[in-house]
Amino acid sequence: MARRLRPVGLDFIEVAPVRLVFTARAAATPEAVYRALAEEVTGWPDWFRAVTLARPTQGGAGREVRLTGGVRFRETIMAAEPERRYAYRADETNAPGLNALLEEWLLSAAGPEASAGTRIRWTFAADGPAAFRLTLKAARPGLDHAFRSAVRALDARLTGRRDAGR
Repeated sequence: MARRLRPVGLDFIEVAPVRLVFTARAAATPEAVYRALAEEVTGWPDWFRAVTLARPTQGGAGREVRLTGGVRFRETIMAAEPERRYAYRADETNAPGLNALLEEWLLSAAGPEASAGTRIRWTFAADGPAAFRLTLKAARPGLDHAFRSAVRALDARLTGRRDAGR
């Protein structure tokens, strides 16, 4: 890894200089979505196209993630609340300009019925120099597309439907 990032707590989700929030709905249950996010970490490359490697570290308390283009992260799991919340902080990266990063996945039932599916909210909270912040904000449409494609692919994987988004 190239360098350590500033350690941030869960409150960074609310106060980060750049907060990008994305939402989508999946037909799969919150239990199944949470399991894919938090317990089946090595499966991320199967449904999140930008991820080329994901593996747990530190006995499951951390993760190593690699993205297309060679960006790498070492992360610490900050919250793991089954069927509800999964959050992690980037501790080390080779990504230029990034000073702090915390990502949070919030899950909730999409409706009153058990079969209503899952509402997924992904928050990407980051900090860096002014030029980095502007670049990240400009990348919002691309991150939104990557998130929606990933949710479609994950949902197809979890429900056994053919994935049209991949």
